[in-house]
Amino acid sequence: MRFDLPARRSGSDQGYHIVRGMVFMLAEPAATGTGDENSLKYSIKWDEWLAESRIGPFPTAIVTVAAYLALQTVILSVLATWAGTGVGVDDAEQLIYLPYLWAGYGGSQPPLYTWINWLAAQIFGTNIFTLKLVKYSVLFLAACSVFAAMRRFGYTKATAAAAMLGLFTIPQIAWESQRALSHSVAVVGFCALLLLAMANLIERRSVIAYAVFGLATAAAILAKYNDVFLVAALVAAVLSLRELRGAILDPKFAISVAVAILMLAPTTYWSLMHPADLLARGEKFGIDLQQGRMTAAATGAGKFLMGTFNFAVLPVLICALAFALTGFRFSERRPKAPAREVLLWRTLALGLAMLAILVLATGVTEVKARWLVPVLVILPLAMAAYMERLSPRGRDAQFLVIAAGAIIAVLLAPATWYFQINGTSGLSRMIRVDYAALYRQLTADGPVKTAISDGAWVGNLRLIDEKLVALDQEVPNFDRLVQDPAVLVWLDRDDPRPVILEQLKKAGYEPDGQPRQIMVPLLPSTDKSARPGAYVRLKRMAAEKATAFEEGVSKGAEGGQEPD
Repeated sequence: MRFDLPARRSGSDQGYHIVRGMVFMLAEPAATGTGDENSLKYSIKWDEWLAESRIGPFPTAIVTVAAYLALQTVILSVLATWAGTGVGVDDAEQLIYLPYLWAGYGGSQPPLYTWINWLAAQIFGTNIFTLKLVKYSVLFLAACSVFAAMRRFGYTKATAAAAMLGLFTIPQIAWESQRALSHSVAVVGFCALLLLAMANLIERRSVIAYAVFGLATAAAILAKYNDVFLVAALVAAVLSLRELRGAILDPKFAISVAVAILMLAPTTYWSLMHPADLLARGEKFGIDLQQGRMTAAATGAGKFLMGTFNFAVLPVLICALAFALTGFRFSERRPKAPAREVLLWRTLALGLAMLAILVLATGVTEVKARWLVPVLVILPLAMAAYMERLSPRGRDAQFLVIAAGAIIAVLLAPATWYFQINGTSGLSRMIRVDYAALYRQLTADGPVKTAISDGAWVGNLRLIDEKLVALDQEVPNFDRLVQDPAVLVWLDRDDPRPVILEQLKKAGYEPDGQPRQIMVPLLPSTDKSARPGAYVRLKRMAAEKATAFEEGVSKGAEGGQEPD
């Protein structure tokens, strides 16, 4: 494909071309030739190859992302095995639930991501490789779905590649998803799949297309409950466009609704039967009924704006820089946006409006950037679509976004390796615990079938003994899962938290003797050699004690979860 370059200019325009050439040289360090025009031509050819060419039957951009994610899976797994490290709180929670295929799980978390981990564990076992394989497979699903959705909407390969690699300009995806998150990774993957299903539905309107959209809708909601905002915003945006609304108004759309309801039914029923588990983390939204409505609304609005800013600032800055370096002028006349582009921007706007209304109406005073992923994941797609409308300058801008996304992903890879070996502070300190040594201490007095703690970190012990039952206070059916002999263990505290003691009493267990103080070894080269901890073996309560406690709970005793 021939790509015409603008003629060389003088004065300030010449300076613009020099800066532009330097940026493209950064995108391709191996550029050869003399002068900014030669480096620009070489860089454009490199980016055009990445965006437009194929490796065998697959687009080069897809193969490149697949190779990156596969390498991350292997390297992080090998590093963890070599260093003997554990995993962070989100992955440790998955280790707790790996043995169970349930319709729902504790901690207000939906089940789909855990189902995928369960399936992978049946094949690859309980290990860090399984966790990494699932995470990076879901990220690959996101990349493929974004690329395919943009192509299905009729965009060029360059636009699809810019949208896909634009995901890596979002910190919550490029960094946080690799560093710590679990269910939020599923949000990215299955929201992208939902968009692909809608693009397919708009184009084909077949019975199969409507059924697939229903499946994608259910999958998105089962990935994270707040994905319902993307579903609502996407459907509303399609209905608002005369060229597209027929896809929703078609009687066959009832197939989508029926399929989604059918797929959601088991988890919906489970949630109704386990309201305490569904709402277990409601306090993280910062709703204070004692706080004034106006004060709460102002606080929530400020946090919402800050969360949106934190999410969008980097991709927007990169796109703004790309426009500036390609000589874009807002005074130039631009073609009218097609319906496919308006759909993306309108979905983004409607989704943000729905979230803002929810924040103001409910008194939410805490909004984190990752909670906005279901809606703001559309942002790089919309910007890539906008750039196509501004070709040929927009095409140059797309190449810059492609280069930026690739560079960010590559530069962050070593940081993820470091984190896997060293962790950081706070909850991630659990990565550096010597779980093999801790397991030996817990079993010094005899075998242990159940390890219980007041935090999800205890799931790491299943990396040492995959048959071990690991529990924390958020696990549903706690009382039915405990297997004797059982041990309660805690770290960095003189006594276990009351909430876990309440759970044990409900299950009919009490400490068997006095706690034994221990120093839990940390891996070599950690700033400290050990963390203080303690454990105590458990025994079943006498029948009269258990009865008395259950009666107290039925009369409204505080603490712990509601009995199942």
